Amino acid sequence: MKQVFFFIILFFSSHFYSQATIKNLDAAAFKKQVDEKKSILIDLRTTKEIEAKGKIKGAKQIDFLDKNAEAIILKLDKNKSYLIYCAGGGRSGECAELMVNNGFKLIANLEKGFDDWKRKGFEIEIRE
Repeated sequence: MKQVFFFIILFFSSHFYSQATIKNLDAAAFKKQVDEKKSILIDLRTTKEIEAKGKIKGAKQIDFLDKNAEAIILKLDKNKSYLIYCAGGGRSGECAELMVNNGFKLIANLEKGFDDWKRKGFEIEIRE
C-alpha cells in the first residue's frame, strides 16, 4: 500500500513540476523581454482599443474577446516563447492560464497591461 501511495505522489508531483509557469512581469521587465526579440509578442485587445491607444511595436493581435480567440491561441506552437498583454492585465492573465493549462511552456504576461506600459513612457506604435 505504501508503494502505491508513493507512486501516486510521484506521478502528481512530476506532472506539476513539468508544467510551465506564468511570468507576471512589470513594464520594465516586459520591455527587456520585448527588446530581446526572442519571443512572439501578442496584443490581446480589440481592434478599437489598438486604434484608439496604439500598441507595442511588433505585436501580433489576437482579440481575446473574439469568439474564435481560444481556437486561434490553441493553434500556436506550444514550444515557442510568448509575451502577452492586454489593457490592464485581466484578459492576458486569463489567456496565460489558458495557455499554461494547454501545454504552452514559456509565457510572460505584462502584469498591469498596456496602460501601464504607456504610463511608463515606453515606445508605442499608432496606426495611421
